[in-house]
This record gives sequence, structure tokens and C-alpha cells, in this order.
Amino acid sequence: MASVDECRQALHDLAAKLDRNAEARGKLDLDRTLACRVTDLGTAFHARLSDGRLADIADGDDPKAKIALTAASDDLVALLTGNLDVTRAIASRQISVKANPFDLLKLRKLL
Repeated sequence: MASVDECRQALHDLAAKLDRNAEARGKLDLDRTLACRVTDLGTAFHARLSDGRLADIADGDDPKAKIALTAASDDLVALLTGNLDVTRAIASRQISVKANPFDLLKLRKLL
């Protein structure tokens, strides 16, 4: 089981990766709040997705988030580090993503 710090670090690493790639991809028309809920640790994080970047990462849940990702800690870290395919993870119910279908299509461009 991954720790809270490992989950937090994986989110920050993803944010850094998205920052590096944002200019090359062009702007992504997506400005949404994101909640990331870690089931086995009983914790959550929230952030904002804007212009292909992940910003304002903080501890705690955002019940009003437009996009909600729910996963166990190991699955979350594997997903964020690129070791778990998002489509397979959703299909096998390792992770759950609640979002508008159009937002999901845009999110695929980020991962």
C-alpha cells in the first residue's frame, strides 16, 4: 500500500509533467475542479485542471468537484506514473472516474 506522501508526490509529479507538455500540446479547453479520493488510506486531494495543467493541489476532498477520481493508493500511484493504463483500469473497476463524458474525452489527451 502506497503512503499518503507517495500519492501526493505522484500528483505533483503529474503536475510537473503536464506543465512541461502543455506548450507542445497547445491549450486544452478544459477548466474543471478535480477530486482524487484514495479509498484504502481514507484521504483525498483536490486540484484544478486548467489549460492542460494541474494546479493548486491540496489535501482534502472537494465534494463539488466536476471530476472525481477514486482509487486505491497503489492503483493511483501506478496510474499517475504511467504504469497503469487508464482505460483498462476503468474497465476492470480498479479506478472510478465520475465526470461529464465530454470531459473524459478531453482528459484522455492529457494522459
